[in-house]
Order: sequence, then C-alpha cells, then structure tokens
Amino acid sequence: MGTLAHDLPNVPRPLTWLWEFLKHELAPYPGRVATVARIVLAVTLVMIICNTFRIPYAFLGGIYALLISRESPEATLNSAGTVLLFTATGVVYIVISVPFVISVPFLHFVWIIGSLFLAFYALTVLTNYGAFVGFALVIAVSVSIWDRHVPAERNVEDTLCLLLVALIAVVVTAGVELAFRRMRPGDDIVAPVTDRLAAIQGVLICYSEGRPVDRATEEKIIRLGMLGTSTLRSALRRSDYSPRYREQMSGVVALVGSLVDITTALTQLSFEPSGIDREHLRSLAAAVAGIRGDLMDRRIPGVIQVNTEDEPHRVPLLREMENTVALIPQAFAGSRSIDEYQAPSEEPPGSRLIAADAFVNSEHFRFALKGCLAVSACYFIYNAIEWPGMGIPLMLTCFFTAVSTIGTSRQRQVLRFAGFFVGGLLIGMSSQVFILPYLDSIAGFTVLFILVTALAAWFMTSSPRLSFFGLQLGSVYFVINLQKFARETSLSVARDRVAGVFLGLLMMWLIFDQIWGAPASVEMRRVFISTLRLLAQFIREPASADIQSAIQRTSALRDTISTKFDNVRSLADGVLLEFGPSRPHDLALRDRIRRWQPQLRVLFIMRGASLKYRFQLPGFLLPEAVLASLRAYDECSAELLESLADRMEGKTPQVGFVSADSAALLGQTLEFCRVDESRLLLSEHGATFVPLLRQIDRLTNRLADQIVTEMDRAQ
Repeated sequence: MGTLAHDLPNVPRPLTWLWEFLKHELAPYPGRVATVARIVLAVTLVMIICNTFRIPYAFLGGIYALLISRESPEATLNSAGTVLLFTATGVVYIVISVPFVISVPFLHFVWIIGSLFLAFYALTVLTNYGAFVGFALVIAVSVSIWDRHVPAERNVEDTLCLLLVALIAVVVTAGVELAFRRMRPGDDIVAPVTDRLAAIQGVLICYSEGRPVDRATEEKIIRLGMLGTSTLRSALRRSDYSPRYREQMSGVVALVGSLVDITTALTQLSFEPSGIDREHLRSLAAAVAGIRGDLMDRRIPGVIQVNTEDEPHRVPLLREMENTVALIPQAFAGSRSIDEYQAPSEEPPGSRLIAADAFVNSEHFRFALKGCLAVSACYFIYNAIEWPGMGIPLMLTCFFTAVSTIGTSRQRQVLRFAGFFVGGLLIGMSSQVFILPYLDSIAGFTVLFILVTALAAWFMTSSPRLSFFGLQLGSVYFVINLQKFARETSLSVARDRVAGVFLGLLMMWLIFDQIWGAPASVEMRRVFISTLRLLAQFIREPASADIQSAIQRTSALRDTISTKFDNVRSLADGVLLEFGPSRPHDLALRDRIRRWQPQLRVLFIMRGASLKYRFQLPGFLLPEAVLASLRAYDECSAELLESLADRMEGKTPQVGFVSADSAALLGQTLEFCRVDESRLLLSEHGATFVPLLRQIDRLTNRLADQIVTEMDRAQ
C-alpha cells in the first residue's frame, strides 16, 4: 500500500519515486533483523543437513524453509504440521495414481494435465498457506520425476525423498521458531496495529500543539505507509483465529491503514490549524489513544461521536480522519468482547482448510485454468525440443509465480524478471564462474549461501509489493546451486536451469498478464464493482426458507467478499507500479476506491452482525411485523448498492430515489420496533438491534453520497 502523497496532483517522476520506494522498503524496522535471522538460520540448517546426509532435492527443502519462515513464530508453528500433512497427501496421490497411467502415454499425458490443474486449484481454494505450498510443490517436482526413463523403483524412491526433505524443513523451521518465540498469542496482529495508531497519535499531538511534526515521527509514519497492511492481512487470513475475529480485525486493519495514508499525506501539506481545529486534533488524538489502549487490553473500543456542526476545518483531510476513526469501533458491531472471538476457531478442520466458496466461485476455476494452461504450454515446449533439464526449474517457477499472482496485478512482471536476473544470472551463474571454483569446503560455500539467503530474506521482509523479488531471488539461486552435493563444474547445467526459469516466467507473464490479464486499475475497478454486487446479494440473505442451505450460501458469500476486499487492496498496490499516459487518472481512481473500501468493509461487517436477526437465531428473534419491514429495508439497501455498481459502470441509475425509499423503509422499521409490545427487543441481544440498524443506514447513505458525488466530479 502506498501513501496518499503519491496520489496527489504533483506525482513524482518514476525514477525519483522508485528511489524513494526502495529506500523506504529496504529501511530497517523493529523486528526485521530478527525475522531475517530466523529465515537465514532455518534455510542454512536445512541446506547443511541435506548436503551432509546427501539427501536429494535439497533445493526444495531450502525453498520450503524460505516460504514457511516468512510467517510470524505463532503462524509458523501452527502451519508446520499442515505443510507436512499436505506434502504427504501429494506424495500419496502420486504414488497411488501413477501406476494406472505410467504405461499408457496418452493416459500419462492426461494425468499430468489433470494433476497440474488440481495443484493450481489447490493454490486458490485451500485457506492454509502451508497446505497449498506443500501440495503444489510436490506435484510440480513429481511430474518431472515421472517423466524420466528410469526404473520405477528409482522414481518411487525420489518421490518419497520429497516427503523426507519436507519433514526436515518443517522440523528445522519449527525448531528455529521455538527458539526465537517471544510474542504472546495475538500480538502478531494487535501489536502492528497499535504501533500504527501510536504513530498517528504522535502526528496529531504535534499539530494540536501548533508545532511541526518532528523528523523521527514523520519518518516513522512514512515508513509505515510504504510498508502497508498487506502483510497483516495475509497473517490474518492464514491464522487459526475464528472467522468472526478475522473478519473484524480485517476491517480494523483496513481502517488503520487508511488512517496511516491520510496522516502521511497530511505531513506533506502546509496549513495553519485554527483554535477549533486544534481542539478537534486533541480530541482525535485522545480517541486514537483510547482505541489503541482498548486493543492492547483486549477490549472492544467504545463508540466515538464526531461533531459535524462546527465550521469547516482549515486542516485538510481532518474531517475524513475523524470519520475513519469513528468507524473503527463499528468494526466490532454485534460483539461483546474480543476474547470470545479471538480464540481459535471451533469449526471442524476440514471446513477451515477449504474455502467455503471453493465450488461456487468461478474465480477459483478461472485461476486454475490459467495456471494449468501456462504450465502445460511450458511442458509441451520443453518436451518438444527435448530439453529435460528445464523441467523442475520450470515447474517450480510457474507455481512460485502463481502463489504471488493470486489477487495481484502486472506489477509482478518486474519483480519476476528482476529476481530471475539477480538470483539466476547475476548471482547464481556468476558465482559458479568467479567464486565457487575457489571454495574447497562446505564452510566456504555456507558463508556464500548465508550472504545470498540474507539478501533474499531482507527483500522478503519488505511489503508484498517487493517481497516476491526476494522469494524469486532465493528460489532461483537454490535451484541452481542445491541440486548436487558437490560444486557444479559445468555451466550447461546452470544454463538449463536458468532457461527453465526464464521459460516459466515468460509463459506465466504471457498467460496471466497479456492474453488473460488486464491493467491493475481496470481490474481494481472491476473487482470493486463486483464486491458491491456481492454485498447486495449478501444483504438479501436468507433467500430461501431452508436455513441450513442459506447459512452455507452465506458462508460462501462471506469468503468470496473477503477475498474481493483483499484483491482490491493488492490491485491498488499494483497501480503504483504501472506507468503510462493514463497514470494520473488511474491514481485518482485508486485514491477514490481506497477511501471507499474501508467503509464498505465495515458495512459488510455490520451486515454480517445483522444476519442473526434475519435468520431468527435463538436470542435474536424479532416480531413478525419488524422482520417483514426489515426485509423490505434490506431489499432497498441491496438495490442501492447495485445502483452504485451500475453508476460506476457508466450507467445512470436513479440512486437518489432508491436512497429516499430506503430512508422511508428505515423509519417504518423503527416505528414497528417502537410500538411493538413484545419484550424481545429489550433482551440482552435484541437491545443492540436498533442502534446497529441506524449505524448501517448512516454508513450506507454516506458511502452512496460519496460515490455519487465523486463519480459526478470525475466525469
């Protein structure tokens, strides 16, 4: 996520922006050195063990350790077993299925295509990061193993070695994480959020006291803006917290990220706050401090009232900051405490490992089809030209690229090829020519290996906009230098591996970004519009009398909408790295969508909290008249969101009339609540119904007004 300063009219030149981007991305921050140390230690230990005991496919162990170690200590320990489980699942699948197809060439080819499609499908529907990494990489390497014309016993032995390498990587990485473990559960999410709130509070205090922001505070807020929230969102998505807690904290993370962006932009502007502005700044700083304290103490933040009756602020963006801060407590709508949702999910493990929309969301199928098409084309090419040395590097490259292609944009083109050039050509092959001939022991090789791994790990601990460069650099270097237990004397082997990596990158770029892709700005707009329509569908639930099927459908919609939110944020990151004549327009669109998105996410959370009333769950029963009126109001709200989606697509729906109907229906619903003699609305749960409904209506109308106003202004 970039800062709003980059979206202002004075957009810096590409080279200047790139230098500032790299400077902030690569700057040290608290915890970065420790994270890099964990990664380097784990990967190096795996390399030494595999080389000492001459275990084949050591490069795969290094890659496993590199990928797994990117998580926090808590997340790594939680996912280590899952990595091993799904690696074993992939090995069992290969060993059981291959005897039925190995003797018939046509069936063997169909089995390869089907296995590749299955692996790419797993990449997008498995909710656990380690699960799809373990499964997909086994499939990628096994396809090349079973293409060899060697005795079947040797192929089985090598396939089983993949499980052994994964076991070593998991055990070593888990051991390193245990040694470094310092944080208590939840701090990997809460601590970064409160750190951002502290930086925002520091800026607000400086302005409220009438003095310029000190350099340290300004540099910290700029660095946090450049770092973004993608890492936090990924950690939440891969955690074992309950779905409700992940949903709520995702909303908090999005709102705090938006606050960081606004605050960063504020530090780049010149203004003189009035006396009233200083009062507002002090109140806002106190509110931010209160939210920060509540989150640290595991309490739900109290409601924050924003005074909109004063004269307009002289401080630009201050009103927007006040509105955003007021939305943070609303992200916990319908909750009584954080602890009840922060506990690990009690759902059956199987329901958490596979996304609820795995079989209803066409995006999963489309992604698997694109990936399968790319890697199958590569497979056909290297077999047609009889260049088997390209096989494993090619397969691994396609899957590595796919892992970071989910929900991202064409910004990956630069990172893919840059990582390939630095890790494969500049470091990988050059070290074989100029350095490795002078190293005659594993100690010397280990020193070189540590330096390269540290470089890759430092880039990997940047924001997701740059972290893939580190992953690509490290994995290409491992593939070149960890396939034998001795120094490689022939450059033809390195040439084959580099050629395989290049072909994989080229084909993934061609399929994902040229033939079957779109500019990040276009895709961002499309996904945001799709989110509006899906949220309208979500509001209409339950659409049938069968509550069980309605709950399942709602769960699938929740997962799909959450994925859409993450995709919009990732695509917004990609817009910053795309240049051309349309860049000013794209940045303006990015600015608007990133200001609407946190509000839409909070609305989604509130709507999720109101579903228990629509489903008439025990303790949340509504009188029949209230329920019927609520359904009519929800239908009108859904139509309003669809009208906004139509407006963004260039159509001219009557948004104003829909909004007026919505207000009338809300008044009717509240009137039924007032006159109803039932005491259900006065119960512990029912008492929250009216305030929640008012908040939903207020936020829906404000979002609609903003979208319509800014779309009219942009035309």
